[in-house]
Amino acid sequence: MAGAERRNADLPVRIASALVVVAIALGAEWLGGWVWAGFVMVVAAGVLFEWRALVRAMDLGLARQLLWTVGGILYIAPAAAMLLMLREGENGFANVLTVIALVAAIDIGAYFTGRSIGGPKIAPSISPSKTWAGLLGGVLGATGLLWLSAGLSGATAAWWQILALGAVAAVIAQAGDFFESWMKRRAGVKDSGKLIPGHGGLFDRVDGLIAVCFVLAMLTLGGAM
Repeated sequence: MAGAERRNADLPVRIASALVVVAIALGAEWLGGWVWAGFVMVVAAGVLFEWRALVRAMDLGLARQLLWTVGGILYIAPAAAMLLMLREGENGFANVLTVIALVAAIDIGAYFTGRSIGGPKIAPSISPSKTWAGLLGGVLGATGLLWLSAGLSGATAAWWQILALGAVAAVIAQAGDFFESWMKRRAGVKDSGKLIPGHGGLFDRVDGLIAVCFVLAMLTLGGAM
């Protein structure tokens, strides 16, 4: 009960800080050009800095730390490049907004569904708060967002295609969340940083977005998009 009360007490702080972050991100995206590029690069650099801090806390040897750092660059850089690429063109603003809103819908759906229903944990040794009900909520959140986006853009897609895409996006975003949670547990810390009140660090806030954008980047390089 005490844990639930603390989470409820933190909710206003989480919402307020999230609104500030969203406002800054949307402002940078709206302006586009060098402002958006600069914003993405600053966030990417901040995430890599937190990544390095987690790696150092894992107490690995120098060679393994170097490999992890290279791995972080190879993971974060393509995701950042994808955000810059999506912003290009006539529909650039809408494209980036859709991807960010998609990940936000997954997070919100998973958060509230998991808290409301509870149930079996997916991987309690990595992230004790993540449940199968939460994942289902993330899938529903993603599907709803994609359905709305398709309706607003006039795109045509079968319901099962939207549901399948929502499910895949939710799994990828949650996998990114789990991966960061594993790194934090391995490093023995609760958050990747303390920059955002109620949310922790930058990596804590964009772990799912990085995973989704990384997969998009790999699909684009592979010619699948």
